[in-house]
Amino acid sequence: MENKIKETIKNILEKLTVDFDEIETHKTSDNNFRFAIKSTDSGVLIGTEGKNIKALNHLIKQIVWRDSEGETEKINFFIDVNDYQQQNIERIKSKAKETAEKAIVFKRDIEMEPMSSFERMIIHSALADDPRVETESTGEGAFRKINIKFIN
Repeated sequence: MENKIKETIKNILEKLTVDFDEIETHKTSDNNFRFAIKSTDSGVLIGTEGKNIKALNHLIKQIVWRDSEGETEKINFFIDVNDYQQQNIERIKSKAKETAEKAIVFKRDIEMEPMSSFERMIIHSALADDPRVETESTGEGAFRKINIKFIN
C-alpha cells in the first residue's frame, strides 16, 4: 500500500510539473505514515499558510482511498514537504502543552481557537497522557475547537 501511495504522489507531482528530488516514507509513532517530499518548489507545494499542502493531502487521500476501495488494508497517512508538516505538528504540540499548563496554573478550562480535524487530533494525542487535564472538541464545521479542561 505504501508503494501505491508513493506512486500516486509521484504521478501527481509530475502532472503538476513540480521539481522534486525524492519521496521518503516514514512510519510515525502512532502507526500513521508520513510521505516526505524533498523539493526546491516547496513554496508552490506548501502555499500560503499551508493551504496547498492541505489540498494536496486531501486530493491524494481521495485518489488512494477510491482506488483501494474493497481492500482490507487502509492506512492513515499524510504528505509533508521539506518537513513543513513535521515542524507544524511540533508547533501544535508545544502550543497544546503551553495551554494545558495555563489551565493547570489558573485552575480553569481554556478554549483554543478553531482548527482543523488534523490539528485537533494532534492536541488530543499530545495531552492524552496528562492526568491533570482532559480535552474535548466543541463547535461545528470550521468553528470546531478544543476545550482543555482542568481536572481537580
